[in-house]
Amino acid sequence: MNMPVVVLVGFAPWTLLTLLGSVGVYRWSRILTGHASIAEWRADWPQGCEWYQRAMRAHMNCVENLPVYTAIVVALMAIGGPRSQFDPTQTLGPAAIRTRSPDERSCAALAKHC
Repeated sequence: MNMPVVVLVGFAPWTLLTLLGSVGVYRWSRILTGHASIAEWRADWPQGCEWYQRAMRAHMNCVENLPVYTAIVVALMAIGGPRSQFDPTQTLGPAAIRTRSPDERSCAALAKHC
């Protein structure tokens, strides 16, 4: 899977998570406790506390940018680029996945006994 598709696959759930984890929780908690009705929520009028307004704007930014990024990824796939593949070993680097050779293990074991 190439990197733009990996990012897209992460971006779509992030958009839903910002909705469900912040905006949705706040709205539905207010609705279910009787502090607000479903018809009270307006997109063009600031409502709620500051963190809710920031979460609402973050979700709207995702909603506005997801189709644009999706179009870019589809266009890249249509023209056949980029060809770089997602490889976790390249992302983490060789040092992060380095294993000890048999000689290093035996030396470490000998050092413990001395």
